[in-house]
Amino acid sequence: MAAEIHPTPQTRTPILLSKIEASQDVVNTAVIIPKEDGVISVSEDRTVRVWLKRDGGQYWPSVYHTMPAPCSCMSFNPETRRLSVGMDTGEVSEFILSEDYNKMTPALSYQAHQGRVTVVLFVLEMEWVLSTGQDKSFTWHCSESGQQLGSYRTTSWVSGLQFDVETRHAFVGDHSGQVTILKLEQDSGSLVTTFKGHTGSVTALCWDPVQRVLFSGSSDHSIIMWDIGGGKGTAIELQGHNEKVQGLCYVPHTRQLISCSSDGGIIVWNMDVTRQETPEWLDSDSCQRCEQPFFWNFKQMWDSKRIGLRQHHCRKCGQAVCGKCSSKRSTIPLMGFEFEVRVCDSCHDSITDEDRAPTATFHDSKHSIVHVHFEPTRGWLLTSGPDKVIKLWDMTPVVS
Repeated sequence: MAAEIHPTPQTRTPILLSKIEASQDVVNTAVIIPKEDGVISVSEDRTVRVWLKRDGGQYWPSVYHTMPAPCSCMSFNPETRRLSVGMDTGEVSEFILSEDYNKMTPALSYQAHQGRVTVVLFVLEMEWVLSTGQDKSFTWHCSESGQQLGSYRTTSWVSGLQFDVETRHAFVGDHSGQVTILKLEQDSGSLVTTFKGHTGSVTALCWDPVQRVLFSGSSDHSIIMWDIGGGKGTAIELQGHNEKVQGLCYVPHTRQLISCSSDGGIIVWNMDVTRQETPEWLDSDSCQRCEQPFFWNFKQMWDSKRIGLRQHHCRKCGQAVCGKCSSKRSTIPLMGFEFEVRVCDSCHDSITDEDRAPTATFHDSKHSIVHVHFEPTRGWLLTSGPDKVIKLWDMTPVVS
């Protein structure tokens, strides 16, 4: 449902630290280098660049490497300085960066997929490189030998991937809106379960191994928090974006979720509150408040000599209601609705001003976002977009 966001005025906002503008095409992925004033980026223009901050305050490329094909994604491990780059051709190439980040040495290269690599993830503890592609496959390789250890065929091409080291579970989100959980062994993978709550494709995944919670963002503009650990599959919905969600970052020490969308919106969600599950929408042939028939209920319309009405649903109780019995709107932040949504008149009367207190803050990055990365030690957020620009933000005013 389309809805207009009316954020409340905020005194604390992210601070724009730097803009990096030199790429010739979309920056598909970029990361902040921990403990360094540096950024690594890969772009549709086939380049891998390492940007270091100079004395003048500007970022300049200390490494400029051209790949044989457009770079679709990457993964960087700061401990080993291993950089894994996925490309349009289905190939994954790995490099080792020097300690001063002025040199990039090729390590391994292997054909992981038959189509564009969509996500690549290096897992140091397992010495694995996990990757997904538009060929509808999920594979994992040995990062030492480059040998493929296993693969799994997905129903649709994958756009989100996370991995839990402790349990060896991979979380795979795809374009059908489904999230698949796989249990990985050294040379085999087995299906654990699947769940689906999005009406659009899964565009971003974020895993919190401490609370054992998975966040999924979607092209349907929504975010779902899946409580896989203690909640036995509880799903909490968050509605705040007007466009598709492009990136998710969780800040565990403050229990805040940062989400970014293609319209440039940055939302910081307070997850340290007791949230409520959104109810399932109930089916009925007539309004569950006034009992007037809906327009497809021909028998009741004929018997009662009344014209059928259009069906709506109350977002708070899930009941099927007519427009007359749901004439009011309200925010329900604890159910994830930070903007006004349809509620039945009875539920509207039960919602207090305290219930309407916002649990999220809204900010504008002023550029369309395709990728985000959060560096927790400094509280910096990186956003990159189709405008070929990388922006660095100080999030400490709002993430605290």
